[in-house]
Formats: sequence, C-alpha cells, structure tokens
Amino acid sequence: MKTEEIAAYITNWLKNYSDHSNTNGFVVGISGGIDSAVTSTLAAKTLKPVWVLNLPIHQRSDEYNRANEHIEWLKNNFKNVTALEINLTESFEALKSAFPEHTSAHRLSMANTRSRLRMTTLYAIAQSNNLLVAGTGNKVEDFGIGFFTKYGDGGVDLSPIADLYKTQVYELGKHLGIVASILNAVPTDGLWEDGRSDEQQIGATYSELEWAMQYMQNNHKQQLQPDEINSLTDINSRQKQVLKIYLTFHNANRHKMVPVPVCKIPAEWLL
Repeated sequence: MKTEEIAAYITNWLKNYSDHSNTNGFVVGISGGIDSAVTSTLAAKTLKPVWVLNLPIHQRSDEYNRANEHIEWLKNNFKNVTALEINLTESFEALKSAFPEHTSAHRLSMANTRSRLRMTTLYAIAQSNNLLVAGTGNKVEDFGIGFFTKYGDGGVDLSPIADLYKTQVYELGKHLGIVASILNAVPTDGLWEDGRSDEQQIGATYSELEWAMQYMQNNHKQQLQPDEINSLTDINSRQKQVLKIYLTFHNANRHKMVPVPVCKIPAEWLL
C-alpha cells in the first residue's frame, strides 16, 4: 500500500472539501482507537483548525488515557489543534433516568445511546465553530458489517477513511507515527463498561472480516445467504464460519448502509 500517497490524498481531499463548503475545519471525537487517531491526524495535516474531543461516559481508564495520549501528541505536533474534554457521564445518567425502566435496563440500547449523545455533542461544537464532523469509520465497519451506531458514530459530515480496511488504517497509522499504545491496543468501540473488544462482539477478527468482504465481492455472491454457505467447496470450515458471521451482520445491519426508505405516493393522488 502506498501509505505516503494515500495520506497526502486524504489530507488534500479533506482540505478541498472544507474549502468548497466554506467551513473553517474539522471536529473529531477521539476514542483512544486507531480509526479516530488516524482521522484526526490527517485532518490536522490540512493545517485548518481541528478540534479534537475526548467525550468520556463511564470510560475505562485505559481507553481514556489512550485518547488523552493521542491528543497530547497531536497538540505537540500541530499548532492548529484545539483539545476539549466534555465529560458526558452525568448527562448520560440524567437521560437514562428519564427512560422507562425496561429501556434503561436494555444494555445495547444504552450503549448506542452513549454514541448518539457523543454525536450530539460533536455537532454542537462543530456548528458553533463552523466545522465539519469528520467520521472515523473504516470500510468493513461502514460498508461490510454495519458495525456502528445509526445516528451515533454513523452521523457525520464526511468519511475520510471509509475506503480503507482496518488493517490498512493500521498501516497508515504506523506511517503517520501514531503512538504505540494505540497501535498495540485491541480494537474496541468503547461503549461498554466491561471493555469488550470488537472481536468479542463480532466473533471474528478484522482481517477475517476483510477476507469475507473481499470473497463476496470477488465471487459475485452478493445474494448468498448464511444457510447456503455449508455447500461451498472452495473455502475451509473457519472461513465458512467467518462468512456466516459477516453475512449475518451485513444482512441485519443493511438498514444502516442504505438511504432511509421513503414512502412514494402515486403521482396521480397528489394532483
């Protein structure tokens, strides 16, 4: 992979998009993971104002500390970076307490509520400073298995690294000099108090999911269903398992990856 060319290309793309939209720069939520680290660094390289936000909600100390370590690294390397921490724990608890008990007790719903509360905060800071919210999703998350929160971390103005696989994001991160603690950290979405990893939630590694996504694309088997996988003869048992995981997530989360359905009224009824 031509990391230097890709880094320069994304940086120019970001700058041009901001210039043409008459915005000042970007805001990026910093999670302590590789995706937000790479995205914020590429945004900073535009030399336009970049606000980086640490938005803890009952955050584990390792995630919180990695986010701050990256923010300090950015500030030391780029004079156009403004850092801001907004602790959203009390806001989250206040919102949670207003919900019906069966809703506040629903762990996945509350995990996604954390993400949506962060999105609201990012947009408040962005709009008040004429900035764009830069997304941090990669190719597998955004277009493969839909591993993001709808109207949470999926609510962004532009997606600079969404055409890169996770392994490519890591490669780009090494080229950019991202701090070792982030490069070596196990990927996690940071939405669970037990610190569960992405692999624990999904059941497969990102490299395995990338293989599955490429297998589907290369073999033109977009209509393949999970219950048909056992009949395949060109892949082994683990690959069949990974393909089932990929397709199950892809099918369940398809609603995140397509435009919102619109009920189209017959034209003659509108006359």
